[in-house]
Amino acid sequence: MLATTADLPTGGGWAFEVKWDGVRAIVECAGGHARLYSRRDNDRTGTYPELAALAGMLPDGVVDGEIVALRDGAPSFEALQERMNVDDPRRVAQLVERVPVTLMIFDLLELDGLDLCRLPYEQRRATLEQLDLNGPHWITAPAFDDGPATLAASRELGLEGVIAKRLRSPYVPGLRSKDWLKVKSLRTQEAVVGGWAGGEKSRTGQIGSLLLGIPTGDGRLRYAGRVGSGVAGGTLDRLTEILTPLVTDTSPFVEPPPRRDARQLVWCRPECVVEVAYASWTASGALWHPRLRGIRYDKTASEVRVE
Repeated sequence: MLATTADLPTGGGWAFEVKWDGVRAIVECAGGHARLYSRRDNDRTGTYPELAALAGMLPDGVVDGEIVALRDGAPSFEALQERMNVDDPRRVAQLVERVPVTLMIFDLLELDGLDLCRLPYEQRRATLEQLDLNGPHWITAPAFDDGPATLAASRELGLEGVIAKRLRSPYVPGLRSKDWLKVKSLRTQEAVVGGWAGGEKSRTGQIGSLLLGIPTGDGRLRYAGRVGSGVAGGTLDRLTEILTPLVTDTSPFVEPPPRRDARQLVWCRPECVVEVAYASWTASGALWHPRLRGIRYDKTASEVRVE
């Protein structure tokens, strides 16, 4: 179940949870074993082996949550990048020690063979809290009844925002519902990479800044600006690995991006999704002062829309 971006709701009938800065996960526990699935239904059990022991506390059930990497007690999407999409067992074992993850559990979908999705949120939530699913790598994420206070605390702590959930709402898999509302403290936007420009000191073809776009619905992109801040280090290496095989001679943009100078522009097929933080949108529809936060392995280009 997905949330719709909106303002903080007023009045009663809502619960408020922190919007964790991580990646979504469904965990199915049965027979002493746990299987973990991403938003795109990819099996990520081997990517996050430290979550396997959850099956010892939940022998038969299915939970929904957010995987986060904590740095100084706060979730860091930048740190989580190192764990995402890694399948090699030796590499995973190294990362478990260096960048451990925590599953923030916020919903209970099945228990002892019973499907709970049709029950209202408040009933599923009460049952989840009774299970006391708190361990070395998982926490039952808190929920609050004071929306303004939760949002204010989110801003003060530099967290991403708040998810407001209607108390009577059932859980509808795959639905982007107005019963779940996403209220952001930090301005972030997902975008699709349509190419890149080299930096002033870059070698020919090397990524200096990413050309970003928003899908138009016909497989092409509306240009949404470029981002160079944050395109460095391990993130640059991962982008190079992902984007190089996608290089094409044809621009995926409806209208070509403006050329700032004679630096070469390299086009690529619009498949890689990234997330940026930004100050505002310009009058021309470009992101103002964007900073790359990371690659969204869990999102497809077709899912990207203006937040």
